[in-house]
Amino acid sequence: MLTHISIRDFAIIKDVSLDFQQGLHILTGETGAGKSIVIEAVSMALGSRADTTFVRSGADKAIIELTAEISDPAVLSLLSENDLGDESTLYILREIHASGKSICRINGTLVSVSFLNNLCKRIADIHGQYDHQSLLNPDSHIHLLDGYYRTSIEPIRNEVASLYSEYIRIKSELDAIFRAQAENLRNRDFMEFEQREISQANLKIGEDDSLSEQLLLLQNSEKLYSTLSEVYELLYDQPPSSQDSIGRSMQLLNGIKNFSKDYAGLAEIVSDCFYKLDDLRTDLRKAKESITFSPETINDIMERIDLLDRLKKKYGGSIESVLLHKEEIEEKLAQIENSSLLQDTLTEELALCKEQLDLATEKLTAIRMEAATHMEQDMARELEELNFKDTSLTVSITPLQDESGKRYTESGSDHIEFLIITNKGELPKPLSKIASGGEISRIMLAFKSIIGGFDRIPTLIFDEIDSGISGATASIVGRKMKQISSDHQVICITHLAQIAAFSDHHYRIYKEESEGKTSTHVTYLDKEEKTLEIARMLGGLHVTETTLKNAEELITQSSI
Repeated sequence: MLTHISIRDFAIIKDVSLDFQQGLHILTGETGAGKSIVIEAVSMALGSRADTTFVRSGADKAIIELTAEISDPAVLSLLSENDLGDESTLYILREIHASGKSICRINGTLVSVSFLNNLCKRIADIHGQYDHQSLLNPDSHIHLLDGYYRTSIEPIRNEVASLYSEYIRIKSELDAIFRAQAENLRNRDFMEFEQREISQANLKIGEDDSLSEQLLLLQNSEKLYSTLSEVYELLYDQPPSSQDSIGRSMQLLNGIKNFSKDYAGLAEIVSDCFYKLDDLRTDLRKAKESITFSPETINDIMERIDLLDRLKKKYGGSIESVLLHKEEIEEKLAQIENSSLLQDTLTEELALCKEQLDLATEKLTAIRMEAATHMEQDMARELEELNFKDTSLTVSITPLQDESGKRYTESGSDHIEFLIITNKGELPKPLSKIASGGEISRIMLAFKSIIGGFDRIPTLIFDEIDSGISGATASIVGRKMKQISSDHQVICITHLAQIAAFSDHHYRIYKEESEGKTSTHVTYLDKEEKTLEIARMLGGLHVTETTLKNAEELITQSSI
């Protein structure tokens, strides 16, 4: 609920502060005193569009500060999700500059006007000529009807919401398969071509390095053969050969090795050289004999290397990346093959879920039809008590449709709108089409009487609610507002003493002139001051003993 508002340099208000509590708050004052300006300031704080014409003449900016206590978990969650604090006390600051600039802050943080407006729709509802009229928004009617008949509707609505969530999940998966399948089918031929191209190449990791080495050998085979042949001749064939010389040296050293360890060591080294050279003979002969001069082999290797280079350039730069690309293609091709089976499974699941959702939404519609009948009866009673002789409410329930037929939402498949007839012979019209602000406010009052605490909006503000009524009807309206104030904080501007008499908290709004400027002021009335104010409302400028007694009697009757 609202707890405090401070208004500075707004229209003809220089500086006004009001404290609010639980219960019924009444604001009264003479015509032109600025009562509606106070409500306009509240409306601005709650997110209505800024209007620079409201900046007080001579001031740079108008400042409105509003404080509220929040208990609705949805509002607290919205604040927390947007890093606006998680305390139950809400502080709103609205600045409107004469230059056209507008600033909104929630708990010290800058926010957009649209966010402020969306948040405050859950905090206060202003009825009359202003924008915060949740009951005039057809989108909210379904929630109001469901709240009115909550005990019966809530279980089946929860079932519908659960089935709808599952329906959307399956449909999303199926749509994703269709999209992927269409894309994959377009690319399948190309993927199959790439898969065949890589498979037919029969790649082996490291093959490119091995082939390059072979090619280098083949391209230099003549030089290699000549070199190996000359080495072999020098070591073994040309007299005296290296092997013969080392063999003779080994015999000579073996003859003196017993004379000294040093000679024995030399003999051993030469002996090792001889035998290693003997082993080398076989390796050199094999190496020489392995040299080939086949142009066909060179050609084949070069063609193979060209193929590998082409594939590597096309698929990632290495044989490993080419093989990895092949695995990815094969996986996608397998998915295409498997998607048909998954598609069939999901299609069956979707059909079953849709069948269950159809049954649940039909059941929900039937219960809403029953709820609508009871709401129409209750509203007929309330409207009659509020002196609407020829007014009746109709709850219109029509199926939601789209291009494919029945449309589902988490709230079911119903479009619900409250229609009303205010005169005999007229067709039902949407609430938003009713011209009279007073009629709208009293119809809202009737709604609030039967809906009680279902809408969870803690503060109701009424302006022009007494338009076109008087006498007994005014007393009924006052009593209705008093009843509603047991569930809501109610703030009401009125010209009628019969309504003002029911107040728990009474404020008088008046104008004063100072230094050539007119300013609006607000004062809280105690019990005696309230009686005098109601006497003034009954008797005009001259308060007499008779009007005082009438005022006291009116206040006494309102408390019965």
